[in-house]
Order: sequence, then structure tokens, then C-alpha cells
Amino acid sequence: MEQLVVKSVVKRFGEHTVLQSFDLTVAKGQFVALLGPSGCGKSTLLRIVAGLETPDGGEVSIAGRDVTALAPEDRNIALMFQSYALLPHMTVLENVRFPLRMRSSLSRAEQEKRSMEALALVKLDPFSSRYPRQLSGGQQQRVALARSIVAEPDLLLLDEPLSNLDARLREDMQIELKRLHEELGLTTIFVTHDQDEALGLADTVILMHGGRIEQQGTPEEIYRRPRTEFAAGFLGGSNILDLEVFIEKRKPMARFPTGETVRLADGDGLTSGRRKFMLRKEAISFDPDRTMASIDGSVETLNYLGSQTRSLVSAGGMQLVAMTDPASARPQKAKVKIGWLPGDLIPLSPQ
Repeated sequence: MEQLVVKSVVKRFGEHTVLQSFDLTVAKGQFVALLGPSGCGKSTLLRIVAGLETPDGGEVSIAGRDVTALAPEDRNIALMFQSYALLPHMTVLENVRFPLRMRSSLSRAEQEKRSMEALALVKLDPFSSRYPRQLSGGQQQRVALARSIVAEPDLLLLDEPLSNLDARLREDMQIELKRLHEELGLTTIFVTHDQDEALGLADTVILMHGGRIEQQGTPEEIYRRPRTEFAAGFLGGSNILDLEVFIEKRKPMARFPTGETVRLADGDGLTSGRRKFMLRKEAISFDPDRTMASIDGSVETLNYLGSQTRSLVSAGGMQLVAMTDPASARPQKAKVKIGWLPGDLIPLSPQ
């Protein structure tokens, strides 16, 4: 069942078009991440779905209802921002109960029962009588999450809700969000500029760029097979190689600026000519075997990052970055042979 349908939505601010005839369909129970850099339109899209912005064209439907002209309170949605927006004069229980007071015909006892159930889901029911000032930042975020889910919305909208938390709390909340989604099955739209959050939380990632969808798919699809140079660079960072493709004995090959050649994977329909490719940093090995394509190089710089080492390698007339475990790294100035599986050199579509 389609829980959210955004059809041909356009949004302009003055002469600047933020969303360009934008289409999006989200199935019931999906967890979708809207990912992209600042200014790509992801928060504007979320605000249009929430009813906080009016589109200049197009339609928005939620749970089969056209809500384009409806006020936010009439859409049966929950929206969670970066700020916790808790009411300081109310207890934790009263904060969570607040949406039910505003929109529900339930008795006070039933409202409190449901509010305690929501607090139990985020493991904060023992703190129900405390005030927000008596809680840590992570606990306040959990209260805001309980308040978002208590009214059983058709759509849960999250606008970078974890950006104000430190790294450890952010990781804890990612685990909490994933667990709650699996338990409740709420249709969720999550806005973020953090690729780790998007890949780790969502079952569908929508990468936005310039007010349109650059690419969408499962986290694995969008990470392993980016279609464009922008997608390859934004998701994880990568080496972008501009190579000369040629066909030798009916097999696709690529030539580096130094003249060294490597084989390419079959099945990509490549023809002769210049083409850009993506090579993930972690795909590069300093100990290539016969199944790998390989070229000679030298290690220019080395950065120890704890669980990984980042090496800048001069090879094939290019500068390549390799991410390896520290035990596999080579010392600075070392002459090396680097390799990768042919399928790890991903052809990118022309921009």
C-alpha cells in the first residue's frame, strides 16, 4: 500500500527553484532516508509533506488522502526536529501525552496509559514524573521520540533529529530508531546529510541533488553501484578515475595515463572511449592476487585512524586513496603494487 505519494511537486523561493517536479512514492512500513548536501531540497520536501510549506505545484497524498491543502494538524503525522522542543514546565509524561490532549477523544486515563506505553518503548517509563531539565540530552531525545509515536501517526517525519547529539549518543539513538521501526512498523521519512545514518537506518535511500533525485535504492545498491560521479563522491568518498576504455580480444580494458592497462568487468556494455570510473578506497589491496587487476605505485602519505589506515598512493599517473587495516598498510615512500577486483571498478554515467 502507498502510504505517501508526492506527485510533480515544485517549490520556489523567489527565483530559486528548490524542488523540480519532484515525484516520490513510499510504501506503508518503509523507512526512507532523504540524503544529500545542504540546499538540495530534502528539508523543504519534508516540510511540504508536513504541511509547513505550501508547494507551488503538485500534490501530496498520505494514506490515500490528498492532503496538499490541509493544515499540519489535519494530516495525522508526527514531526521530530533537531531540537527536542520539550515543554519545560511539563513532566516527561505530560510532554508525551500532549499530542493526545490536542487531537484525541480518549479519556485522561487512556491517554496516560498510552503515554506510559510509549515511554516504555524508549525505556524511559521510570522517568515519567521528571522534568526535561532533569534529563540528559539523549534522554530528552527519547522523550521527543515517544511523543512522536504516541498518537500512532500515518507518517513519522524526522528532520535531522540526531545532529545535536555527540557521537556516542548519536550511535545509541540510531540503534533505538532502528529497533522502534522494526517493532512498530511506522512509515518513516528521515532527513539527513550523514551517509552513515542513511545507510545504517533506512531500507531505502534517496540521494538528492539540486532539487531532484540523483539516485535511489537499498543502502547496498546505492553504495556499491552509484550511477553518477556525484553519487560516488557523496556516498563514502571514492577515487574517481578518468580512463581510456578499449576492447582487446572482445574484452573491455582500461588504460591509465602512464600507459598501464587493466581488465574491466564484463557485462557493463562498455565501448571504446574515455570514461569515468569509481574505485572505493576500501576496495584497494596492497597484496593483490591473480584474480585482481593491478598497477605499480608508491605510498606518498600515511594516516593512522585506529581501526584503519589511510594511504595516499601515486599510481598509474594518478593519486589514489586506499583504506586498509593497519596490518596491511605499507610504509611511506614504499614501492607497492596495488590491486582490486575488476568488478570494483564501477563505470559512471556521463553527467
